[in-house]
Amino acid sequence: MELKYDEGNEYLPLRDVVFRALRRAIVTGEFSPGERLMEIKLADKLGVSRTPVREAIRMLELEGLVVMIPRKGAEVARITEKDLRDALEVRTAIEELSVELACNRIDDEGREKLKQACIEFKEAINTKHVQKIVDGDVKFHEVIFEITKNQRLISIAHNLREQVYRYRVEYVKDFSYHDVLVEEHYDITNAILTNDVKTAKEIMRKHLYNQELIVIRNLKDTLSS
Repeated sequence: MELKYDEGNEYLPLRDVVFRALRRAIVTGEFSPGERLMEIKLADKLGVSRTPVREAIRMLELEGLVVMIPRKGAEVARITEKDLRDALEVRTAIEELSVELACNRIDDEGREKLKQACIEFKEAINTKHVQKIVDGDVKFHEVIFEITKNQRLISIAHNLREQVYRYRVEYVKDFSYHDVLVEEHYDITNAILTNDVKTAKEIMRKHLYNQELIVIRNLKDTLSS
């Protein structure tokens, strides 16, 4: 874990930079669910004082990524079935609307971007590298959002992306489902390219429901082991 002063956050308050670093570590699995977040240790690792770390942890608590345990302090929030279902209910509604609008509004530039994102996702799958696959999945869905040309929808989807990122990582870790994942992306792409709203929405709904089933199954396997 390290502080990254990328373009767009180089002028942010230190607490926000620390917040982004900690959030990135949580959603990518660098910190495990239930792991304690020790202010002194994190401050030393990041090369900052305890104050921005404390403030960042409070911000993470508001996002639901961290919980405060009496007499113990902060720890990474555990993934629960309820949290997963709540997030995916919202995501499903947004994604179904997105493919419907994409079917009706796609232009030649959108067609090329969507086909390229689909190809790049398959290439990412072939690497067997979890982070690359997750990034490819994010890009594929963001291209669909972009095609809608609805800035309000794009903004809402962007805000939701961070909340479902943890589930994406858990989902992608199941390598046995990768072939189906690629097939679903191709089917969604073909439905949008042929302006088939009904099929696009059906496949997207199934795509996200499968994600829910797999993550819940993996959660139960982890708890029983």
